[in-house]
Amino acid sequence: MPEVEIEIGSRVFEVACQDGEQHFLQTAAKMLDEEAKALIEQTGRIPEVRMLLMAGLMLADRTAGVEDKLRDLEARLSTQEQELTALREAPAPKPLKIEVPTIPNEIKETLAELTARAEALAAEVEEKTSS
Repeated sequence: MPEVEIEIGSRVFEVACQDGEQHFLQTAAKMLDEEAKALIEQTGRIPEVRMLLMAGLMLADRTAGVEDKLRDLEARLSTQEQELTALREAPAPKPLKIEVPTIPNEIKETLAELTARAEALAAEVEEKTSS
């Protein structure tokens, strides 16, 4: 089991970890070190145990905030996925029915008859005016 040397708040610690997990440990230690340095800047020198406790709590608070945001995003995503599924599974809308008016045959025949009469009258008027 490898031993990794980490620095938190200007103090050096040797920590054992599983083989291959050294990078994760160093990343976590760096996060904890950043919180510890912020504490030291604010309060000055504080006991090691208190520094580690406070830095851990600050990280836990930040992590809880991120987890809350993640849950909120997951809930919104789930809602959107449900809406999308409902839209996909919904039946296709009925096609629009467009009614085109049709002229009844008897009206067509009456109009044709009137047209013929008008043309006959026009021809008669033309004959009288030309003579």
